[in-house]
Amino acid sequence: MATTFLSSASTTSSSSSFFLLRTQSLVYPHRDNAKRLLILSKAASESPQPSLVLSKRSLSISLVTSFVFTLAGKGAFNSNAAILEADDDEELLEKVKKDRKKRLERQGVISSSNKETGYLQEVVYKLSKVGQAIDKNDLSAASSVLGGSTDSDWVKKANLAFTKLSSSPEEKTEVDTFNSSLASLISSITKNDVVSSKTAFVDSASAFEKWTNLTGLVAQLKGL
Repeated sequence: MATTFLSSASTTSSSSSFFLLRTQSLVYPHRDNAKRLLILSKAASESPQPSLVLSKRSLSISLVTSFVFTLAGKGAFNSNAAILEADDDEELLEKVKKDRKKRLERQGVISSSNKETGYLQEVVYKLSKVGQAIDKNDLSAASSVLGGSTDSDWVKKANLAFTKLSSSPEEKTEVDTFNSSLASLISSITKNDVVSSKTAFVDSASAFEKWTNLTGLVAQLKGL
């Protein structure tokens, strides 16, 4: 009810003011028009512009807030990056320690495996002679070097060395590849198949070379 009264009073007052101005302008048209225009112009120039001030203030607050959050976010990012870096460094250091330990253990095994190293040196010698014979298409000479069977003494000794010195899955895979390729080589030579013999020889020699690199024995063997 009070709101209704104030609204009505405001409306009445506004209507009265407008009526008075209108009446005065009719009575004193020339004198009052100029004065009234001057008053209205002054009032308009002096009236505050809250929307412009507010928008500038809001913009300033927004920029400052964004800057603060950016700094805070950057700080958090740097902190997280530092933590991740520290974790990576620890993991890398741990990996280096494990690799070094494994290398030392492998060197110890190799140093105490002179007999096995001798078996492997015999493999190098056999492959070298077979390669020369196959290159000359002399499969008879190649067969005499290989022994004609995977049950040959040098093959059995080579596998003893492979078993003792192989530790990783990759090394064991190369051993399997070598034995499979060697069987194909012997079979191809027996069939007097020069092309297949050359292919099988390359596969055998490649598998053996990869194995020696993986185990670190490549420096221990001559002729590789």
